[in-house]
Amino acid sequence: MKPLAVILILATLTTSNALSQLVDLGGRWKFSIGDRTEWAEDDFDDSEWESIWTPSNWEEEGFYGYDGFAWYRKKFQGKELPRNEKLFLNLGYIDDADEVYFNGELIGFSGSMPPKFRTAYKAERNYIIPGSLVNYSGENTIAVRVFDATQWGGITDGDLGIYLLNARSPMVVDLQGLWSFALSRSGRPIEDEDDWEKIMVPIPWEKQGYRRYDGFAWYRTTFELPEGQSKENLVLLLGKIDDFDEVYVNGELIGATNDRRRYGRSSSYSQQRAYDIPDYLIKTDGKNSIEILVEDIGNVGGIYEGPVGITTKGKYYRYFR
Repeated sequence: MKPLAVILILATLTTSNALSQLVDLGGRWKFSIGDRTEWAEDDFDDSEWESIWTPSNWEEEGFYGYDGFAWYRKKFQGKELPRNEKLFLNLGYIDDADEVYFNGELIGFSGSMPPKFRTAYKAERNYIIPGSLVNYSGENTIAVRVFDATQWGGITDGDLGIYLLNARSPMVVDLQGLWSFALSRSGRPIEDEDDWEKIMVPIPWEKQGYRRYDGFAWYRTTFELPEGQSKENLVLLLGKIDDFDEVYVNGELIGATNDRRRYGRSSSYSQQRAYDIPDYLIKTDGKNSIEILVEDIGNVGGIYEGPVGITTKGKYYRYFR
């Protein structure tokens, strides 16, 4: 099955295409240099930590000359957030790499940590917040792990806050963000759960710690349809993939793109992926799985450009074709 043609690409998440800021996160954050895994947990006691102004370079807050790991933590009340709405967290610009946890769960990262360090200091941090993680009736905790290699470090600039996504988005389910990922030298399925890591979509895997890797890899994630959403006439959009792909929903192949040409001659990497999802495959009362086998034959690899999500066929024809 060949992908439907898509010529309109959704813009990357920014505060400019959000309706409004719901929670202002600028100001004092708890802060500690060092690196301990329990600092990501929502119930960790950070009362003894220092408090620094954010956003600002941590050098300007008393940590001049420090390069290495540090953590930020911030609490806010979920009563300010609307239920059943799409939310994202904006953390501005971070020097150099970060991992972001919401109520103890990783929701996204930019750059890569040592030993495969790669900076992302030029990228604005925007991470979708899964509604299942939000405590709408009480306290929520954001924890940010940061690694700085040289010069300035920390959450340095931006309009920090939680924002409401544009309600006019044509996506029924937005799938950009955190996925599971595993290399597969032969292309065979990955059985060992320890072989799976986290990756951000859509970003080339070379920018996430897999430099110079050419070959097979698997992506996987799950989704649930919003309450009341019909499972009929849905389309899975996967942006651009370098180079070839096979796409499975709940274990069944729904589409593939592979012109079977060699590196330098193949044009599969430039094709937008859009696959019909047969309605009989979709569960309306639970989680659905998406698994994608990707083969990179040279240079950039992976799901590298959006849009990534599920839309209706009507919205597909209106917005994307």
